Amino acid sequence: MPKSLAVGQVPLPARDTVDLVDRSPRIAETALPDWIPAGTSTSGPGLEEGDMEAQLKDTGQLKEFSMASRLHQVVISFFKACGLVASLYFFICSLDILSSAFQLLGSKMAGDIFKDNVVLSNPVAGLVIGVLVTVLVQSSSTSSSIVVSMVASKLLTVQASVPIIMGVNVGTSVTSTLVSMAQSGDRDEFRRAFSGSAVHGIFNWLTVLVLLPLESATAMLERLSELTLSAASLQPGQQAPNILKALTQPFTHLIVQLDSNVITGSATGNTTDSSLIKQWCDSKGETVMGNSSECGAFGHCTERNITALLEDKLPCHHLFVGSVLTDLAVGCILLAGSLLVLCVCLVLIVKLLNSVLRGRIAQAVRTVINADFPFPFAWLSGYLAILVGAGLTFLLQSSSVFTAAIVPLMGVGVISLDRAYPLFLGSNIGTTTTALLAALASPADMLLFAVQVALIHFFFNLAGILLWYMVPVLRLPISLAKSFGNLTARYRWVAIVYLLLTFLLLPLAVFGLSLAGTTVLAAAGGPLVGLVFLIILVNVLQQRQPSWLPRCLRAWAWLPLWLHSLEPWDRLVTHCCPGRVCSPHKTDAKEAHCYNNPEVLASQLL
Repeated sequence: MPKSLAVGQVPLPARDTVDLVDRSPRIAETALPDWIPAGTSTSGPGLEEGDMEAQLKDTGQLKEFSMASRLHQVVISFFKACGLVASLYFFICSLDILSSAFQLLGSKMAGDIFKDNVVLSNPVAGLVIGVLVTVLVQSSSTSSSIVVSMVASKLLTVQASVPIIMGVNVGTSVTSTLVSMAQSGDRDEFRRAFSGSAVHGIFNWLTVLVLLPLESATAMLERLSELTLSAASLQPGQQAPNILKALTQPFTHLIVQLDSNVITGSATGNTTDSSLIKQWCDSKGETVMGNSSECGAFGHCTERNITALLEDKLPCHHLFVGSVLTDLAVGCILLAGSLLVLCVCLVLIVKLLNSVLRGRIAQAVRTVINADFPFPFAWLSGYLAILVGAGLTFLLQSSSVFTAAIVPLMGVGVISLDRAYPLFLGSNIGTTTTALLAALASPADMLLFAVQVALIHFFFNLAGILLWYMVPVLRLPISLAKSFGNLTARYRWVAIVYLLLTFLLLPLAVFGLSLAGTTVLAAAGGPLVGLVFLIILVNVLQQRQPSWLPRCLRAWAWLPLWLHSLEPWDRLVTHCCPGRVCSPHKTDAKEAHCYNNPEVLASQLL
């Protein structure tokens, strides 16, 4: 008796019941048990012809969808790249218009500042004058050309021009500081961006603090430039090609065109009441301010000669040709418009960079930019960055544009502070080489003075690199900029105070005291400078060697709170700010509390 089948067990068909003769391409039909209905397929995972067609159709749709998605991503990436390039272009153009606006607003003042030779004989006064003039005209090239013209016309000695050149170098960092303010909406981005702009200014100020007393005592930079000039045989050369101007001038010249010779003439005493806005442009290869027998030493022709030449000239084509507005009114209009375009372009650049540089792409870009050479050549990476910064600045012909472009990249985290620092140092070197080539293109009577001023500028920046970069322990600007960035990220109004004090209020105060005489300046500034150095020394000893200090100086708790903490000032600023705009967002305040609270950090060990 055959064993009974278990419940649910299907009897297998006998081997001889399967048709082994018909082996057509179709699926072989097997004998079915009696309880399975006829027409049911037992092919298991196999599909019928209709189901296979549906699957192939779905697969084709998936492939088409995948191709459409990829094409969509390519188109989006292309438009993002175009938007990034366009935003960067208009960002650079807005910087140029901003410089023109500052020149219209402060050109006459900048020229008048240089007229008092008694004030310029004071090194400290010369330093702050260089800072003020560069901030007013927003162009280190214009400030340097004024100094060269005054030295060539015997209105200023080379020795007196050295502190002014140092001030010009300090004033160039104001542009990157203004750009970093546009990223104050995000705490982390603002901390990185502002620390990047601050490291440039801190480097310049530290270099001035060391070299200005040394130059006053030994005239080191002046003598070094004289030795270099005596060892070289100079021949007038040609102006370096300005690639950036060739790209931006077709747009910026449609907005406004200025005659920079008016600023130089104001400083040298050959000024007229003519407007800085250019009304007549050259034609047939001639210029309105041409060199003729009746022109001055700096190419400023008399009113009669200009009127005679206007018949062969063509009017300029920009928005303010023939305008009845004064230079001050046009400067205010350009200042407001350029700042608006600058902020909009900067926001677009940051947003596009954040959308493009994500995930693996961002990690790859950060790795490439911030990478070091393998051991034992890792120390060469910083010097390569210096060369890159110098080369790019030389190509752009503008250190302000280069540093202003680096700051947003630091804000989004693409470039680290340790890598941006040598790039800024290279930018300082690059702008001096540009000034040196521009000096070689000067007229024969101004060639030696122009080259000597450019060499002083070059040696100043080179000495700063030797002081604050060659020895890794002495790279103080990096650590100071990080601390300052953390402070401004918590109290964002500190950035505005730093901007106003460093580049405007303190230079104006020193300039006002210098007008009263060197004795008054020394009597008022000497004790203040000594007090600042004493406070810095006590703070360093409190952190490093508190046992060296008296018990009362080991902490500042005995002082009123507003003298050793920014919390009362922060409450005052946020309370007085209209609409609580200055108060931090709740999320930012919570992040700042966690970031600055050691107990919270200790409890979050990862």
